[in-house]
Amino acid sequence: MKHTLTLIFSIICFLSIAQETLEGTVLTNEDDQEIPLQGASVYWLGTQTGTTTNKNGQFNLVFQESTDRLVISFLGFKSDTIRLQNQKRITHFLISSEAETLDEVTLTQRRKAIQKSYFEAQNIVSVNSAELLKAACCNLSESFETNPSIDVNFSDALTGTKQIKMLGLTSPYLLITEENIPMIRGASQAYGLTFTPGTWIESIQITKGTGSVVNGFESIGGQINTEIKKPFSDVPLFANLFTSANGRRELNLQGNKKWNNKWSTGVFLHGNQRTQSMDQNGDDFLDVPLTKQINLLNRWQYTDAENGWVGFGSIRWMNDEKQLGKVGYDPIKDRNSNSIWGSEINTERLDASLKIGYVFPEIPYQTFGFQSAYSKHDQDAYYGIRIYEIEHESFYGNLLFNSIIRNTKNKFKAGLNITFDNYFETVDRFYFNRIDRSFGGFFEYSYDNLDNFSLVSGIRADIHNNLGTFLTPRLHLRYLPDPKTILRASFGSGRKAANIFAENQTLFGTNRVISIVENGGLIYGLNPEKAWNYGISFRQLFNIGSTSGDITADYYITNFIDQVVVDWEQKHQIRFYNLEGPSRANSFQLSVDYALNETLDFRFAYKNYDVKTTYNSGFLQRPLQAKNRFFANMGWGTKQNKKGAQWRWDLTYHAIGEQRLVETSRDLKGSYSPSYELWNSQLTRAFQANFEIYAGMENFGNYRQINPIIGAENPFDADFDTSQVYAPIFGRMIYAGLRWNL
Repeated sequence: MKHTLTLIFSIICFLSIAQETLEGTVLTNEDDQEIPLQGASVYWLGTQTGTTTNKNGQFNLVFQESTDRLVISFLGFKSDTIRLQNQKRITHFLISSEAETLDEVTLTQRRKAIQKSYFEAQNIVSVNSAELLKAACCNLSESFETNPSIDVNFSDALTGTKQIKMLGLTSPYLLITEENIPMIRGASQAYGLTFTPGTWIESIQITKGTGSVVNGFESIGGQINTEIKKPFSDVPLFANLFTSANGRRELNLQGNKKWNNKWSTGVFLHGNQRTQSMDQNGDDFLDVPLTKQINLLNRWQYTDAENGWVGFGSIRWMNDEKQLGKVGYDPIKDRNSNSIWGSEINTERLDASLKIGYVFPEIPYQTFGFQSAYSKHDQDAYYGIRIYEIEHESFYGNLLFNSIIRNTKNKFKAGLNITFDNYFETVDRFYFNRIDRSFGGFFEYSYDNLDNFSLVSGIRADIHNNLGTFLTPRLHLRYLPDPKTILRASFGSGRKAANIFAENQTLFGTNRVISIVENGGLIYGLNPEKAWNYGISFRQLFNIGSTSGDITADYYITNFIDQVVVDWEQKHQIRFYNLEGPSRANSFQLSVDYALNETLDFRFAYKNYDVKTTYNSGFLQRPLQAKNRFFANMGWGTKQNKKGAQWRWDLTYHAIGEQRLVETSRDLKGSYSPSYELWNSQLTRAFQANFEIYAGMENFGNYRQINPIIGAENPFDADFDTSQVYAPIFGRMIYAGLRWNL
């Protein structure tokens, strides 16, 4: 640790000695709007020193003593040579070169729905709203079906809930944030992804490897950040209707109002329900639960660009009700009965957040920010005669300052944050009460030579009442041997307090005996979890004629130093104990993205996982973890006419390899699931820019796991187990809907 910190700060000190730079923005005027030009060339006349603009049209360039003339060029625009007189910042507009010789020229480029980072040191995949429209992403958990970076699986045979994995790690080892505020954690780990409607999401950013130290110490395998639609930029009115063959009905209404140039507000309403009982496999249990959810969000946005202030305030209330179990179960008369098995999971949640940012008007690279969030989560649940209830109250605060060291090639972030969590759990007849308090400070330094090398290095120190006092270092590097080749490397550590019941609620859908092997730790008598993550990434851009694509290869290693082992290996038992031996998650992904033309593109990915943990019975592959997965997606869309009319069609293919199964009355010791394939497709017809209808089919091969519920005929016997799910339960699902905005 000492040598690591010495290396990081040696790099910081060495790279902070740099020359003065010119900052600028390259724009063009189109229909009275200022449009940034990404990829414009900017270089000093008569030299080899130059750069290109980023997605905001911005650039930084080191001054040259030999010349004061700057050349700015972009394909399809007139090149300009300008003379600088002591300016350190410029804004320049380019004029279309072909506009002078042709009556009308339209230059278009289709923006990719999934974009991989080029300029950032971190390995980031950005997903915009166009990608979310390719599938029936009714909520956040269903927003990754067309994304090869995230694996989606059903968590059990009862709730119909989808869980996600990245780098072979389940969601508790990922930092899931909403606008960079920790969101899905603690009590919300099991079902929290279903609490954010898909229509609310503006974009998603997926970071592989340990994330930024700014957002906390809990990120081990990566970070998933969602951006919610902003009142100032969103449409005034939006409506979405959805219906599916498994009985789900959904309504989304969103309205935004700009009160003046500074204030705007948005109201988001989401409601869904499923009242139709479905039992296609004939085991007398509901394939998907009966559900009702209402979700209400109010956002306020304040923007004062002239004085440098921006602010967001949000308040959200959500109520979610699930009924699962036997077909015909009546909660009023059958609850606590030993004759018919049923379950209810009722959750009420309140969230409030406030974000304030300030940009110093005369020093635009220097900013100040404050983030705060409060949540109260109440879940009451029973599973047959088992009870699990949890109350979780949380507060998060983050104070952040951004500036530079001498010039904009050397930037830093520094700040302080606090977290407070109060848990109260009821597990059968036992009670668990815990308070987590944390206070931490962080410093993150970033360097960019404006050519082919950049880094982000950070360290944070935290004082935690249950985890102790510790340091968390992280480093991300990016190097370009040439403009079409990107190499990245990263390493860092993360820690977390294991919430063993909230994170493993599938165990309550079994009659397994729960045991905790305590060793004096402060959290359920267990030690906190700690891991190191290392990763490398290679990306190669290529062109074939007028078409383009890229090939990306990633390899990440996660080594656990301390871990709470969740042991399902012994029949009729589930045990929690501290790791004694190695535990690792090695992940390899090879992906290819290729656009054949303006209307047709392809996406392929192969993933291999080596995820093993030391159990009392040996060093074994994690159960229900496919070692091999293959993904393919084809997207087709016609060109929009003047009214915005268009056809869009997507086809997605998943191949999931065999998965190790634990010993049960259904599966013998050493059993593996069969490998299988899934096909999903959706067709969308946009009649004009603001109205479209869509229809799709998931799993149209109708693949289903046989006998997903073990002991369904005797649900109160020891063999009953609904957690051993490796494939879909419902089978083929047809859906349709419409979208309209004003």
